[in-house]
Amino acid sequence: MEEKSQSPSWPLRDLASIWHPFTQARTAPPPIPIVRGDGAYLYTESGEAYLDANSSWWVNLHGHSHPYIIRAIEAQMQKLQHTLFAGFTHPPAIALAERLLSLLPGKFDRIFYTDNGSTAVEAALKMVFQASKGKKGLLSFQGAYHGDTFGAMAASGRTHYNRPFWPYLFPVNTIPPPLFGREEESWEAFEMALATTDLAAFIFEPLVQASGGMRLYCSKTLAKMIKACQERGIIAIADEVMTGFGRTGSLFASPAPPDIICLAKSITGGYLPLGATAVKNSLFEKFFSPEIGAFLHGHSYTANPLACAAANANLDLLLEPACAASRARIESEHRQFQKKWKNHPKLLRCECLGTLLVLEYKTETGSYFDPLKEQLTLHFQNRGILMRPLGNVLYVLPPYCIANSELQKIYATIIETLES
Repeated sequence: MEEKSQSPSWPLRDLASIWHPFTQARTAPPPIPIVRGDGAYLYTESGEAYLDANSSWWVNLHGHSHPYIIRAIEAQMQKLQHTLFAGFTHPPAIALAERLLSLLPGKFDRIFYTDNGSTAVEAALKMVFQASKGKKGLLSFQGAYHGDTFGAMAASGRTHYNRPFWPYLFPVNTIPPPLFGREEESWEAFEMALATTDLAAFIFEPLVQASGGMRLYCSKTLAKMIKACQERGIIAIADEVMTGFGRTGSLFASPAPPDIICLAKSITGGYLPLGATAVKNSLFEKFFSPEIGAFLHGHSYTANPLACAAANANLDLLLEPACAASRARIESEHRQFQKKWKNHPKLLRCECLGTLLVLEYKTETGSYFDPLKEQLTLHFQNRGILMRPLGNVLYVLPPYCIANSELQKIYATIIETLES
């Protein structure tokens, strides 16, 4: 049954049939129906344009409806749409694995495909625990976010994102992240954890805790932690689901090569779901043992050919010199804004890392549930800009195709919130 091309009742029909993520259905306003995307914009049926300032939850790299990625998906669709991946393979998955392995920091040997960021992390944890022969300890940073599946939630520690599920999560050691000015406190807690816990792995979001409030932290301390873990046989897992593919400037953010890297979000440029977990042969070959056996994890849509084709096209665009120039241009614009406004009395902080600009407003609660979130969302929405603040933390993480004039529109709208 085909949908009508026009329907003024889309929001009402949505409210009658759909359950949205991270949304309090009783109090949330009706959702905005989007019918198409083009470049840095999303459009409603009536033609209203919304500047996609957060890359549609950090997935879109090169803009909506990019013809090169669309052609790659269409070409693959004519040949192979899907096949099971246990006992079978296909060229797009092989090509993508080879390319990812050549680009990742350090030496990685194998790619395990999943569907999204949570499952990329879930697979990493299960690999470690299945092969660890009894080691159960996991170390992570306080305020982390590694996903919404149960293993990923547990790895995040007890946070507001997973509070209803605390009784069901396995225990994890958490330490303060090495925020700037608090590096020594974090390092001392890290050393204590190493000395008192039989750790199997250390998981972290390199350089910035994303959903935890876009908190930037010290790369040198993190690099020292990674090295200390590896010297003790503790697996270092870099959750690059948000930071990967150039978001922080370099292609990947980890300041030292970890043992496992988890990828998703921007891996296909925002066109199809895909996750990837990169490992070294030292871990992969442990599963040759009859005692450990096959890795017990898999998904029906593992390495979907259409998603792999989109990811390969996405990498083609990402590796062009023009893309590196665009990322540098965005960072330069962000830094100019930061330099001018970082000391504004309404702000606790104004920081920049690559294509990410972060502003934390001074409020009474200062949390994810701060009422300023709704005020900021509506302020930007009324001016044709899509933002999703993390409570009192506002961030700009645009697709790389965004023009300077569009960035200036975002900045001007931010300034309205500061000067009003």
